[in-house]
Amino acid sequence: MNTNELIGTARLMVDDHKGILAMDESFPTANKRFAKLGIPQTVEARRAYREMLVTTPNLGEFISGAILFDETIRQKTKDGTPMIKVLTNSGIIPGIKVDTGTKDLAGHPGEKITEGLDGLSDRLAEYYEMGARFAKWRAVIVIGDGIPTKAAIETNAVTLARYAALCQEAGLVPIVEPEVLMDGDHTMERCFEVTEEVLRTVFNQLYLQGVLPEGIILKPNMVVPGLSCSIQKLNNEVADATVKCLMRSVPAAVPGITFLSGGQSAELASARLNAMNIHFKSKLPWELSFSYGRALQQPALETWLGLDANVQEAQKALYHRAKCNYAARLGEYNSGMETT
Repeated sequence: MNTNELIGTARLMVDDHKGILAMDESFPTANKRFAKLGIPQTVEARRAYREMLVTTPNLGEFISGAILFDETIRQKTKDGTPMIKVLTNSGIIPGIKVDTGTKDLAGHPGEKITEGLDGLSDRLAEYYEMGARFAKWRAVIVIGDGIPTKAAIETNAVTLARYAALCQEAGLVPIVEPEVLMDGDHTMERCFEVTEEVLRTVFNQLYLQGVLPEGIILKPNMVVPGLSCSIQKLNNEVADATVKCLMRSVPAAVPGITFLSGGQSAELASARLNAMNIHFKSKLPWELSFSYGRALQQPALETWLGLDANVQEAQKALYHRAKCNYAARLGEYNSGMETT
């Protein structure tokens, strides 16, 4: 394990107020989003869409890294340039999603476990040789009647820690993503309780597995009410609860926290990140950044619609969202940016 390389990469991923573009959708997820917009669900359509994303002019001004799917890291642009080279030429660090998705957790109805540890060492070695310098693994925690159980939290935490240890051994910075889902009618207070327990458990397992905290990036959910909760919260309230939860559970040695959007709208994800950085940026030991998927991509996808004629406008939409989130990292985002 090259400690200096890991620490250097992790710092670059959250440096200069930039964030991470999550473009690692699996086949089913990508195809589902395409289908809703009448875009063909084909390999070529996915390749063309990803080419549109990675070739966005000046994207590296606001984006430090991009999480790719296995299909994408092997694809090329129309002119034959590997996608991964397009990113590195733009100053964007390539990363790779390495989990193989979630399955039902045996003996625990309604709960999930993420798979993909089998053969992971070999896959990480291949990705490193291809040029990836970080990886991502997502665990899913569901809030519901009697769940999450301690067994589900602990099992997912152990798996995340094993993944992270293997990544660091292979020279890749692990993005550790324990996502407490927004689905449900739970309150923000309940989300706080669960998120705190999940993060404490994850970091305990990371410590037990010998994972270097300075060489990871945490990708958590924000502390928010469930999507169908009758009482929603102001952005400042979400910011206060989220930072309080993180301060209780995340070691100061971790260089950065890059939030997932988790189903929030593009504007809301920017506004809540902005509120955190306005009120807390100077008081925190780690950088607060973004690693958004839909909250960065959706406006571009809805503009593109699978048509070559729309590529330029779609790229403008992606650039705009990246710029908004860059501003949110500075605490300078405002709703007026959405109309200029």
